[in-house]
Amino acid sequence: MKLLNTLGITFLFLFCTQMTAQDSSPYQKKVFVKDGKSLPYRLLLPKDYDANKKYPLLLFLHGSGERGNDNEAQLVHGSSLFLKEEVRDSYEAIVVFPQCAAGSSWAKIDVEGDFPNREFIYYENAEPTADMLLLEGLLKHLRKNYKLDKKRWYVGGLSMGGMGTFELVRRNPKMFAAAFPICGGANPKISKKLTKLDWWVFHGDDDQVVPEKYSAQMVKAMEDLGVNIKYSIYPGVGHNSWDNAFAEPELLSWVFSKSK
Repeated sequence: MKLLNTLGITFLFLFCTQMTAQDSSPYQKKVFVKDGKSLPYRLLLPKDYDANKKYPLLLFLHGSGERGNDNEAQLVHGSSLFLKEEVRDSYEAIVVFPQCAAGSSWAKIDVEGDFPNREFIYYENAEPTADMLLLEGLLKHLRKNYKLDKKRWYVGGLSMGGMGTFELVRRNPKMFAAAFPICGGANPKISKKLTKLDWWVFHGDDDQVVPEKYSAQMVKAMEDLGVNIKYSIYPGVGHNSWDNAFAEPELLSWVFSKSK
């Protein structure tokens, strides 16, 4: 009843059908290694990158269907957005797409029941997964090796990556200026750790894979604490609400306008 068994098959067809022939070569292939374990990631530097200039950091966490170690699959959803000429011209930033290992996840999550009648079990104080520890190590590595604007770090993710977005911020509540989880969820009790930044949450109300109620519960709990949060619900949209989120004309202007 682990996330691997319940979500992996569901997302496999998404990977097979939506992988495109886009040129991902501007994303440099990198691997972060710590204690004998590795985390593949792709790194997109700004056009006319200047090593002496500080840049914002945008981290994006993929879903369970893109797990593995090919250092390719994590680019299926979202990476093309940051390759658009108008985006690269308007928003100079270092963009990072790490890849979670097969059989692992960004956060500890269990599932009870069978699809479509299943319940996600989110924890309030779970021990970090191996890939979460690697992810945090990668962020330290990036901070050490690149000039980053520490006031302008951003994180987003879809599905398993949306859940990972909540978890990464819970574990590092002062690290980011803004977060944008898509079709994810978390334990509402962690909301008290999510108050230091701005949020934009997305979900389709016809999502049968990760029901919209999980985002709604988080938004309600965060609103009750006065968190600065926006919530976009897409009527009739299923699990692929990331397509709607990436098409939001104000998404990137909203993200990059945020600063601690």
